[in-house]
Amino acid sequence: MPVVAIDGPAGSGKSTVARAVAKRLGVAYLDTGAMYRSVAFAALRDGVDPTDGEALAKLAAGLDISLGDHVLVDDVDATAAIRGPEVTAIVSAVSVHPAVRADMVRRQRQWAADHGGGVAEGRDIGTVVFPDADAKVFLTASEEERARRRQRDDRAPDVNAVAADLARRDAQDSNRAASPLRPADDAVVIDTTGRTVDAVVDEVVGLLGGNR
Repeated sequence: MPVVAIDGPAGSGKSTVARAVAKRLGVAYLDTGAMYRSVAFAALRDGVDPTDGEALAKLAAGLDISLGDHVLVDDVDATAAIRGPEVTAIVSAVSVHPAVRADMVRRQRQWAADHGGGVAEGRDIGTVVFPDADAKVFLTASEEERARRRQRDDRAPDVNAVAADLARRDAQDSNRAASPLRPADDAVVIDTTGRTVDAVVDEVVGLLGGNR
């Protein structure tokens, strides 16, 4: 079973495309962002400072994270909470710590081993987690398009505030020392601006040797 790595910034369409690619191929899907959000959720729950890398690493190592239709963190349904504004505000700060990332990468590779491959999406899938993936894709979109998508998904009232938050997260994710957000050298960069999901999925699946 192939491993498909889909990376990109928030609002680029990677979650929607990754789910659709996994469905098209009939393979498992992994949202690695939900894993980092689960650590951020637990940090808020336990009052752990998101800048304290040592404390966060200890917290992450002890977490029971279950991903599926619902996200369970230590058997608590955190599906809605991990997408809330409180978690969103700190997830980039939480995920910047190398020890936290190392623990999540270990879990992600174990997931692929357990499932025999699949479609994984995030920010360092093709560069760090699965450098030998069968297909590597980096999705982009215009700043305006990304902001509109996030405003729609989050039902936010102010698109300018959403755009500013995306710019903040882009800067944090792209400039962190550990696993910065960037395309893998051998990734295919796809601009999703103005394109349908089906069209992008067709292109991604085509990288594996044709539509399936």
